[in-house]
Formats: sequence, structure tokens, C-alpha cells
Amino acid sequence: MASAASSLASAIASKTKTKKKHFVSQKVKLFRASDPLLSVLMWGVNHSINELSHIQIPVMLMPDDFKANSKIKVDNHLFNKENMPSHFKFKEYCPLVFRNLRERFAIDDQEYQNSLTRSAPIPSDAQGRSGARFHTSYNKKYVIKIITSEDVAEMHNILKKYHQYIVECHGNTLLPQFLGMYRLTVDGDETYMIVTRNIFSHRLPVHKKYDLKGSTVAREASDKEKQPRPPDDGAPPKSRMSQKLQTIRIATRFYCAIRHTKELPTYKDNDFINDGQKIYMDEESKKVFLEKLKNDVEFLAQLKLMDYSLLVGLHDVEQGEQEQPEEESEDNDAGEEEGTESDGGVTGTPPDSPSNTLDSNKPLGPGEFDPNVDVYAIRSNENAPKKEVYFMAIIDILTPYDAKKKAAHAAKTVKHGAGAEISTVNPEQYSKRFYDFITTILS
Repeated sequence: MASAASSLASAIASKTKTKKKHFVSQKVKLFRASDPLLSVLMWGVNHSINELSHIQIPVMLMPDDFKANSKIKVDNHLFNKENMPSHFKFKEYCPLVFRNLRERFAIDDQEYQNSLTRSAPIPSDAQGRSGARFHTSYNKKYVIKIITSEDVAEMHNILKKYHQYIVECHGNTLLPQFLGMYRLTVDGDETYMIVTRNIFSHRLPVHKKYDLKGSTVAREASDKEKQPRPPDDGAPPKSRMSQKLQTIRIATRFYCAIRHTKELPTYKDNDFINDGQKIYMDEESKKVFLEKLKNDVEFLAQLKLMDYSLLVGLHDVEQGEQEQPEEESEDNDAGEEEGTESDGGVTGTPPDSPSNTLDSNKPLGPGEFDPNVDVYAIRSNENAPKKEVYFMAIIDILTPYDAKKKAAHAAKTVKHGAGAEISTVNPEQYSKRFYDFITTILS
């Protein structure tokens, strides 16, 4: 009997010890974002990358990979319930395809995971076409854009050809670098998000930006577009969680309007011309840039896509040198604070991971950048009036030339005349006009 009691006590002690050890070794990453939707995104990306790390990289992608998705439904989530809803769903589209694209764009999955989950994404008061909202990752390397279900459908339509194009051009393109596409369901409301590499630098601020289409009809920034956009109350919320989400979004917009009263307006084609602006490149850079641009617009024309733009950001080196980088230290502090706990006991980024090898240990001077990180950056040539760095890439490529666009083309032709340079034209005409216009702004 004593022996049995001793064995039982030993078993209980062993169980207690094991449980305690398990508790100590398990570290749970807390996703602290002011917007519950962002907390769900952070949770989902973290979960997705962890799951993908256990899946062997296939030799080649199969047709079914371009239709696949992974879904998870979470009920009664116990951790971080102040910042994250207890019930939500997370869906990732074509996970193996986007993992392959990240690899081809030389983005390590752990670096991608850390960038999107270590600290909350930063809201932007800038808005895209049709009021699309943006966030950037805390380290400003990635952009998270809220898109429509129509955009998701179009992304599925072009994904196979887009992937093949990226393979053939070895990732050397001015097209958006699509890195992940997700659907988040909170309280019955579905939100679609797509993640791309940030066109602008994470360390060199942009002092002026333009959205260029090669069209001159109604292509000036309005007074309203030059001002911070006031909060939009939107439709009445359906439930308590919807109310909370809407309240947070409105508060965020007010915060952005106050904090970024000098948020850069996005100027357009006629503004660029009237400003007498030019892009000063050396001959080799111009040759490489125009070759990429030509290939890209021909590809977009083949896909029957139009209404895209060239986003141009100008960094004035002298102005940047004089400015005090106040927000940089704030962002770094936030990243340090939020990155102390992670799943599986991983704390921070290993020294040999791509996120550290890409960022050179050598300090970068004024106007200098790491071309492996700022892949869209080009220095001005020696004959430029002032020393600048240009960030240029094609954006908004998910607009097909469908019946709606054809009707818009007919209406605008009637209004402005057959010879007017309206933005809504067929894809072949759009691509040619777009390319021809861009060639005229290079010097």
C-alpha cells in the first residue's frame, strides 16, 4: 500500500512539474492593436506563417494551388480579449502561391511575420480610389490595403499569369509586389485585405508625390484632395462589435487628421506638368526603368487591365538632412516594446535572418538607401537641379476593361470629344499612352 501511495505521489509530482514546465515555456504573443480588426489580422498572419513553416515547399505549384485557401474559425478566444474579439474567422487565399511570390521577391517569411505582427500596423489618412483605406506595417516596409470582393475576384483571375510573369522577369518589375491576401470576419462583417511591399522608403521621407496616368482630363488635385479628409461616419453599425469598430475607425481618422495636418496631398498629371517637374536619371537607370515599364504595361494590356497609375514619390536629400527624424525613434520604440513575446519562444529576429542581412550594418548617410529593401528607389543624376531620390512603381492594377468601363468611355467621349485624353480608354490604348507620357517626364 505504501508503495502504491508512493507511486501515486510520484505521479502527481511528475504531472505538476510537467504542467509548470509547460506553462513557463509557452509564450503567447499578444496582438495589441487599437482596432480589433488589426488585432485579428496580426493573429491571422502569425498563425498562417507558423502553419506554412510546417509545410514542405513544393518543387512546383499546381493548378489547384491557385484556387486553394486556408480558413480558421476562432470561438471564445481567451487571450488579449480587451483588444481582440472572442469570435472571428480568418481566411488566407492561395497560401502556397503567395509564399512562393514572397520568396521570389526575396522576402523571408519570418521577416514578413515580424513586420506585420510585432507591433500594430500604422493607420494612414491617405485614401485610395473609391475610398480604400491603408495601413503600413510598424516598420513601414509593407502596405496593407482594404479591398473589395470584386478586387479579390479579379486577383484570382490574374494570379496565375501574374505569378508566371514574376517568375519570367525574376521579380524585376514595377508592378505591385503582392505578398498575401486575406479575409477577416468579425461579428458577421467581412473585410478583405491585401499586403504589398511599400513603394516608399521606410527611412527616407517622401516630400512630394504624384499619381500619373498619362491623361490630362480632370487630372489635377482638387482643393479637397489637398486637405486631410474628414472622418466619414459611414452606414449605421449593425451590432455592438460593429459599433466599436466604427467608433475606433472614426477616432483613428480624427487622430490622423490632427497628427498629420501636413500629410502629403497626391498631385496628378496636370500638376506635374504645371510644376515643371522632371525625373532626372542617368542613362543606365533610365534604360532599365523604361524596359521594366514597357514589359509591365504590355503585360497589363494582355490581361485587359487599365486605369492604373505610376506613383511617384520625391525625396529631397537636402531637406531630408535638415529634418529631425522624430517618428523614426517612436516607431523603433514601439517595435521593441511589442516584440518581447512570441509563439514558440522566438524572441525577435535571429541575427542571420534576411531581415537583418538586408539592412546593412553600415550606417546609411543622407539620401542613401539599401536597394535590397528600397527596391523602387532611383537616385537623381549629377545634372539634376537638386539631389533627389525617386520612388516609382505602378499601382491600382486590378481594374478590368469591362462593360462598366466601356460605358464610362462612351460617356466621357461624348462629354469631352473624341480627341480628348480621357483616362477611360481600352487597355491597349491606355498602355501606349501611359508609356509614352512617362517617357516624356524623364530627363
